Order: sequence, then C-alpha cells, then structure tokens
Amino acid sequence: MVKVKICGITNLEDALLAVEAGADALGFIFVENTPRFITPEQAAPIIRRLPPFITPVGVFWDHLAGHVKTVAEACRLRALQLHGDESPEEVAQHALPVIKTVKLPPASTIDGLPEYRVRELTEVLRYRAVAAAILLDSAARWSEGETREPIEWRLARRLELSRARLILSGGLHPDNVARAVEVARPYAVDVNSGVEASPGRKDPEKVRRFIAEAKKAG
Repeated sequence: MVKVKICGITNLEDALLAVEAGADALGFIFVENTPRFITPEQAAPIIRRLPPFITPVGVFWDHLAGHVKTVAEACRLRALQLHGDESPEEVAQHALPVIKTVKLPPASTIDGLPEYRVRELTEVLRYRAVAAAILLDSAARWSEGETREPIEWRLARRLELSRARLILSGGLHPDNVARAVEVARPYAVDVNSGVEASPGRKDPEKVRRFIAEAKKAG
C-alpha cells in the first residue's frame, strides 16, 4: 500500500488529525521565510506527542549539515528531506535517512513525449546510492497556499527504471491523488497545500479524503 506524508505541519491539532486519518509520516518545514516555517522549539513538543510508528521528517533547503544535525537531534527527527541543490556528497554526510528532492517541470510544459526525456532519470540516478528515497516535486517555488500544477505522472512512472524509492509530490489534492497513484505507482505520496484550509492550517475533510483516496488506489 502506498505511504502518505502530510507536510507543512505547524501545530499539534493538525498533526494528530493526520495521524488519526492514517498518515505514515509528517513533514516539518525548517526553511526560513516560507509560509509553513516552524522553529525547532515549536516542532519538538509536537513530535513528542506522535505515536511510535509515525515518522517525523524535517524539511531543509541548502542548510549546512551541522545546522541540520542540530535541529534533527533537538526535535528527534527520524528522516530528513533535502529540498535544495544539495550534492550527492552533501546528502551522504547525514546519519539519518534522506529523502532528496528532484524537481520536474509541470505536465503542461513538457516538450515531447516523457519516454524520450533522460535528464530527470540522470538526476535521480545521481542520488539513488545516497538517498533513502527520491521525492519528485514541481520545479515551482513553494506557493503561498494555492495548489500548484501537477508534474507529469507518466514521466514519474518511467523514473522507476532508476530502481529508487519514488515519492510523488507537486500539485496533488484529494481529487487527483488516486489517478496519480494509478499512473505513477510511487512508493509514497506527499502533500502540503493540497489539503490546507489556509497556509499552515490543514482542512480535516481534505486530509481524510486525500489519505483515503491514496491508499485505496495504491
């Protein structure tokens, strides 16, 4: 069954809602000057309240390894998501499992058939040996709350050739996640703005429906 990560958690109520709805992992964004930024002091007490089999993931963007380690230890993170331009060598520095983001263009901008594209496969192969999973996300910078255009799911499916664990993200919401899982067959899906009432606050009905639709399809 496909795994589900609910990202952009900023408060205990949303964390427990996602857990109750069946989420496997929660994402805490430690990226300054973004709408869902959370400090280690705010995240740590939320993470302490999580059940033992829920994975708290810290999201970072080109932060120094020492800073990432300090935050991870303070919050008792169990995995890292590196969302910037970190090199394979930088990814390999971390003791915790790393999810490395590889950015894909939106589906509407793909020029030509996905099966003839090689750049994205090359990028995934660069990180496969050092990352526990590869997160495929939109190249667009995180929005202020509106859902972004999805990436090309057929291209995501083709990236299975890399034999990496693939996590699908970018433009997912309750109405399209089942189709995305059916087409791309990812290891997991990751959602943020697609289940929000406003930036940093989750919509309970959207969270429950997203997780139910994803797991039903996968």
